[in-house]
Amino acid sequence: MSVSAVSARRLAAAALAAAAVTGAAALPASAADARPNRPVVKISAVQYDAPGRNDRSARSLNQEWVELTNTTRQTVNLNGWKLSDRDGVTYTFRNYRLAPRATVRVHTGVGRDTRTDVFQDRRREVWDNRSDTATLRTDRGRFVYSASWGRDRHQGRDNDRRNGNDDRRNGHHDNNNDRRHGHDGRDRH
Repeated sequence: MSVSAVSARRLAAAALAAAAVTGAAALPASAADARPNRPVVKISAVQYDAPGRNDRSARSLNQEWVELTNTTRQTVNLNGWKLSDRDGVTYTFRNYRLAPRATVRVHTGVGRDTRTDVFQDRRREVWDNRSDTATLRTDRGRFVYSASWGRDRHQGRDNDRRNGNDDRRNGHHDNNNDRRHGHDGRDRH
């Protein structure tokens, strides 16, 4: 390789590096400080196996839930956001804003929505006890976060690889502190 080709490569690399530094400096402070791998809203816990007998009662269904946590200091408008399982069963948020640093629990069964609890109004279980993936997407379909458990836990599209650190024997998945509840071994689907 000639000296001029090596010099041209070095000059091009230096120009690209300078452009990257200039571009980052031109970003607003909030965009420059943002961590691209850190989601604004994350799935912080999943209770996929309701404790006790699964009899499809409102009480039983509402003990199956997914918790979402706003990790920022600003309210996040979840209107139109979708929470779905691996089979495509989807819950769409309607007129809901998640306060800063707050958590909302999305229950499977029927109930009255509050700031801390919303209800899918379903008459059947959603989350598969043996393995499933809960996926959160924005109103425009952009992937936000997912949590997997059971045999498919390593195949999920998790932003945080700690998601899915659950065991097939357990019915409760909590990414924050791995609290566990018993699993009765029955598959819901």
